[in-house]
Amino acid sequence: MRVQDLMMKSPKSCSPTTNLARVSELLWSGNCGALPVVDASGSVLGVITDRDVCLALGWKNVRPSELTAEQAMSRQVAMCKSSDEIHTALGIMRTRKVRRIPVVGETGKLAGILSLSDLVFQARHDDGCRPQLSYEDVMGVLKSIEMSSCAHAGRGV
Repeated sequence: MRVQDLMMKSPKSCSPTTNLARVSELLWSGNCGALPVVDASGSVLGVITDRDVCLALGWKNVRPSELTAEQAMSRQVAMCKSSDEIHTALGIMRTRKVRRIPVVGETGKLAGILSLSDLVFQARHDDGCRPQLSYEDVMGVLKSIEMSSCAHAGRGV
């Protein structure tokens, strides 16, 4: 099973100069928690999450229209290719501790986004006849991310 079979195609995105008011609007209207930040040619420059927006606004104490995506986005982007095998993408998510990753095509341009939430709906139980994507695969990644979040926040596990 390939990433292209499960990714959300044509995701919402923004440019580095998009202000955080517009970013928030895109996140809300798209019912999503992250947007790829792309240049004019469609190359991924970063990712901005709803959490990034909240933290940037709280830290800077300014109006959302006064900050841009570029000022709040994460630049160290975990990505995969649309042609990657799904377990390759899960490995990237586990290693980088992220719930969503932009997907690029063979030309390196944004082609989609892959989220753990989407994968949960495609996963099947491992009943001895291993499915292409099992609940155990997806939940293992989620558990790894959550354990890291708890340890980082000082909550333990």
